[in-house]
Amino acid sequence: MAEFALPKNSKITKGKTWPKPEGASNVRAFKIYRWNEESGELPRIDTYFVDMDKCGPMVLDALIKIKNEIDPTLSFRRSCREGICGSCAMNIDGINTLACIYGLDEVKGDVKIYPLPHMEVVKDLIPDLTHFYAQHAAIMPWLETTTNRPQKEWRQSIEDRKKLDGLYECVMCASCSTSCPSYWWNGDRYLGPAALLHAYRWLIDSRDEATGERLDFLEDPFRLYRCHTIMNCTKTCPKNLNPAKAIAEIKKMMVERKM
Repeated sequence: MAEFALPKNSKITKGKTWPKPEGASNVRAFKIYRWNEESGELPRIDTYFVDMDKCGPMVLDALIKIKNEIDPTLSFRRSCREGICGSCAMNIDGINTLACIYGLDEVKGDVKIYPLPHMEVVKDLIPDLTHFYAQHAAIMPWLETTTNRPQKEWRQSIEDRKKLDGLYECVMCASCSTSCPSYWWNGDRYLGPAALLHAYRWLIDSRDEATGERLDFLEDPFRLYRCHTIMNCTKTCPKNLNPAKAIAEIKKMMVERKM
């Protein structure tokens, strides 16, 4: 498992090993991070065994089966189960991804599941995304205009609309930001790949009229320039987006505005 998979509460103890399902011949072990602040106990790794002949193909299927049939105290976020909402982001076998679209056949051996790395943990596999969402809000993720509103809609050419492809599809799962070492060490000031991807989406929207204001906000030693193009963000994105390229394009815009 990659080193970055460990969350902040890294003093992890060995937890409970649950019994194997009776009569099952195709059993797989799931080693899952557990922590509940109210219990006063240290984080631990509990081991569960799942009958794969009676389980769906995705990691989220196994988690739901564990919660429904073995341990109802296990906590995690989930919603759409189709890779659209971003709720079930977690670290699976050392990779930040969405449990609902990550197949169990992609994991060799025991399935090791942790919350997103370097985030405060609310409980078990649930990270605290308060700061992450605040950073997203800071980049003004909406259409900003100064001219009078049209009677029907803001028109956009097909060519300009295509420029947004690969940007608007982000589901704000935080997989990219929590895989970025620069965000680990400077997350209080560096906006991170997800927020900057969204910032670029609005910077190149032909209908937006706040380009200067947006760039002024990003012109900061930490907000934008802590990116060192490590590429973890692009590699781990479950939607196959390229936050690193978006950040590079923002830096290019910064240079061009000064020429």
